[in-house]
Amino acid sequence: MLPSITNRNIPVQYTTSRRSASLSVFKGSEIAQLLVAWLVLGFCFSANTLLNLASFPLMFAVSLVTLGLGFVGHELAHRYLARRYGCWAEFRLWGLGLLMAVVFALISGGRMIFAAPGAVYIAPRSYGLGYGITQKQNGLISLSGPVANILVALLLLLLSGSGGFIGLVGSTGFRVNAWLAAFNLLPFGMMDGRKVFSWSRVIWAIVTVPAWLMIFLL
Repeated sequence: MLPSITNRNIPVQYTTSRRSASLSVFKGSEIAQLLVAWLVLGFCFSANTLLNLASFPLMFAVSLVTLGLGFVGHELAHRYLARRYGCWAEFRLWGLGLLMAVVFALISGGRMIFAAPGAVYIAPRSYGLGYGITQKQNGLISLSGPVANILVALLLLLLSGSGGFIGLVGSTGFRVNAWLAAFNLLPFGMMDGRKVFSWSRVIWAIVTVPAWLMIFLL
């Protein structure tokens, strides 16, 4: 199973100014939840080396670096832009998703990853028709996560030619972030791509086609 990380909209009443929303600081509980999700995903993506005690620490470290940039960057992009539009937005863990991620990784030996430990939950600034944000704004919020992964993938691609740990981080991080971007841009279900596609098929294609080409051509 390919990783899926998406933002979710929950229709609860919340009012705030755009300035206060964009400048709000993280709560301690939100940072702790992001940290737990990051560590669990790092473990899952390195579970294929669990039986090799010499390799596991290295791959766990590589997974933490590459997923730290990819997963956290994806979620923070959703969070930041949603708050710029005046929405309430916070990352929340999904307990069942965490459990499934660990179970799938252990049973499959790291070959099947269910990467949905949590998401940025978003409540637009007012409850009612349209939930207070436009279709374009909702599309841009959804697009921001995959775009963050594409930028991280390209940045890490520059490191992939280096040797040692840096080169391993670059090559692994490029593949992970390219997959995260491409998969989340699928226009189905709860995926980011469905909201982008509903807003603008042209913008969706402009971002999605290069994301998939990155996987197969680079």
